[in-house]
Amino acid sequence: MGGKSDDAATLADKARPRAHYPHARRAGDFVFVSGISARRADDSVAGAETRDGRRVLDIRAQTAAVIENIRDILGSFGAGLGDLVEAQCFLVDMADYAGFNETWNRYFGPGTAAPAGPARTTVAVKSLPHPDLAVEIRAVAFKPA
Repeated sequence: MGGKSDDAATLADKARPRAHYPHARRAGDFVFVSGISARRADDSVAGAETRDGRRVLDIRAQTAAVIENIRDILGSFGAGLGDLVEAQCFLVDMADYAGFNETWNRYFGPGTAAPAGPARTTVAVKSLPHPDLAVEIRAVAFKPA
């Protein structure tokens, strides 16, 4: 917890995993990032707020928080977003797809640190582990040891 061994990392300034698994694990030249959400270390969720007595989820804010969490986790292995080769993205509501893509394109594509971007699959899921979560991403990076 809070540290990095030679092959696994759990960052102290990120949300603690709810079970026994690291934020990411290295296997050879690949870094496998566990499913990451917009949950913060204090268990609040970026992009989730109460307005007029109802919960409102901001897909753009959540997507940015998830990608930045992944960026930070990869950084503990000396890798970055440009090293991602695959991403599996899970949305609770496909109506959020356009906003998700809009934010995604700020981090991946021409003019970014990751111009090629990773291969990507995006699917809708019934729910995520907390009702304030609108998106989760798991990813794989290639970063020779």
